[in-house]
Amino acid sequence: MSATTIPAAPARSAETAHALGRRRRRKDALIRWLCLAATLLGLAFLASILLTLLWRGLPALDGLIFTRDFEPTTYGDDTLPRGGLRHAILGTLMQTALATAIGTPIGLLVGTYLSEYARNSALGQAVRFVSDVLLSAPSILIGLFIYQLVVLPMGGFSGLAGVLALAVIVIPVVVRTTEDMLSLLPNTLREAVVALGAPKWKMITLVAWRAALSGIVTGVLLAFARIAGETAPLLLTSFGNGVLSNDLGRAMASLPIAIYQQANSGFPDLIAIAWTGALLVTAGVLLINILARVLLRKKG
Repeated sequence: MSATTIPAAPARSAETAHALGRRRRRKDALIRWLCLAATLLGLAFLASILLTLLWRGLPALDGLIFTRDFEPTTYGDDTLPRGGLRHAILGTLMQTALATAIGTPIGLLVGTYLSEYARNSALGQAVRFVSDVLLSAPSILIGLFIYQLVVLPMGGFSGLAGVLALAVIVIPVVVRTTEDMLSLLPNTLREAVVALGAPKWKMITLVAWRAALSGIVTGVLLAFARIAGETAPLLLTSFGNGVLSNDLGRAMASLPIAIYQQANSGFPDLIAIAWTGALLVTAGVLLINILARVLLRKKG
């Protein structure tokens, strides 16, 4: 019997593999360069925005911005800014702080419910879907909702309406962050606590929340940073005010609205103050985002 002849491998198989490797390396290099170019383009746009804010906002940044309220301009010397943004800064801090204080507990409890009690239930899926829709909804729609629900029945604009509109924006952000952070915790941690005889609510409040605390705080800071720059919902709710006021039952000033109003005034001094307000908002949001990233990195 003749021995079975094993066919030799094709002579060009090595060359084909080598050519295929070259094509893959070229495609990989092309994708790398495209990603790098897109990154540099995005950084260039970001740098141009920041440099423009510094160039236009720093000249009017002085002590008067933080100590004086809005003052009408005159037709005299319009090269120097008049007035300040004290009323808008305090109004923004008050409204965003109250909105965060209202929206955070609601978002925390809803996110905990979705993660710990209704992870795979039909109700949980429905709540999660509504939260995701609310998270991506345009903020002006939320402003219209609060306008119909609060502003019209109260007979006028108010800081309370602005707080409620901002709180609605905070809720889905905290819901998503809380659910994601709690879902990352290992089930063995929950089982160990329950095995020791602790009820589920103690396991959540004393163990799960503490383990996910930095991530939850990060979500709260991101929500705070988002509402700090919102303009559309406040135009329909708190509307703005030219004087310092802490009365939530009346129209209340805020930095985004002050920027919008003074930038459209046509007077150089007011436009300079608007640029300074934009610089303050950007700097505040940037600092909050950096703080949130630092907390998230510490958690990791």
